[in-house]
Amino acid sequence: MLEIVVKTENWERHVRVSAEELAGLVRRIGGDGDRFLVVQRIPDLPDVFAQVWHKAGADYTLEHRDGAADRHFQAMAGGPEAVIAAITGWARQEAGWDGGLAWSLLDMGPAREVPPLDLDEIERVELEKRVREVVVGGYASRAELAELAEEYLVTKDRRPVSREQAKALADRLWLERVAEQAAWQGETDPERLTRAFTALQEAGITARENFTCCRSCGQSEIGGEGRPDARGFVYFHAQCTDSAAAGQGLMLLYGGFDGSSETTAVMGHEVVAALEAVGLHAKWDGDPGRAITVTPLDWRRRLVG
Repeated sequence: MLEIVVKTENWERHVRVSAEELAGLVRRIGGDGDRFLVVQRIPDLPDVFAQVWHKAGADYTLEHRDGAADRHFQAMAGGPEAVIAAITGWARQEAGWDGGLAWSLLDMGPAREVPPLDLDEIERVELEKRVREVVVGGYASRAELAELAEEYLVTKDRRPVSREQAKALADRLWLERVAEQAAWQGETDPERLTRAFTALQEAGITARENFTCCRSCGQSEIGGEGRPDARGFVYFHAQCTDSAAAGQGLMLLYGGFDGSSETTAVMGHEVVAALEAVGLHAKWDGDPGRAITVTPLDWRRRLVG
């Protein structure tokens, strides 16, 4: 699989696609509502991306940016195959991937200078603490982090952080975490958790990570998430993610869609078995009225974006 995320005009998001799947997405674009795709690396990096635009009957426009506005290039192609070769090489970071097309530098204008944050020390520390918590949680994109940073200190009559300032802050903390994770070796506990949830999903249990903001929303929405024939569910919400990222373990909520304590208990035992199968320790006394806690847990979730 290619270490990329592909986003399309019609709001699809494809994570870690194969070269064949990427080629299919390029060949597909051209119709109304599906005329472009944007490709980012995993983890996403500021000002590093490739994108393709195509309208049926016209040429393909391929662009890539290499770290800044003054490194933004464009090339044209008459058909999809040259685009596929270039963008696949870009995704693989192959030497000379851009050699098959005639590239020109696009003038994106001067970069806007972002003014420093006009916050007192308490507000600055509070804002950075919250954004860093969400970065460590590992599920947010750079865009979502920037939105959080922009809105976090808003009051009825004050918006102290501009969109540009929020983006700069989010990107700085994001890159700090990217640098940290570069030293991680092997499979991490959150990756083991994902393996367990994948196995539960394949076994007919709706399994969702970082699902909704809280327990109330999760309980009301989980029924619409899985297959109609799902036997039960397990999930954790954003507040659970915050707790895990803070080193306090991870609470899992589970149950059966028939509402019975018997089915809920069965789901609990299956969840615990799936966790233990991937090497995670689950703390649960068998009571269907109590949540399952995964602890100890070293929360190092690799960023995607």
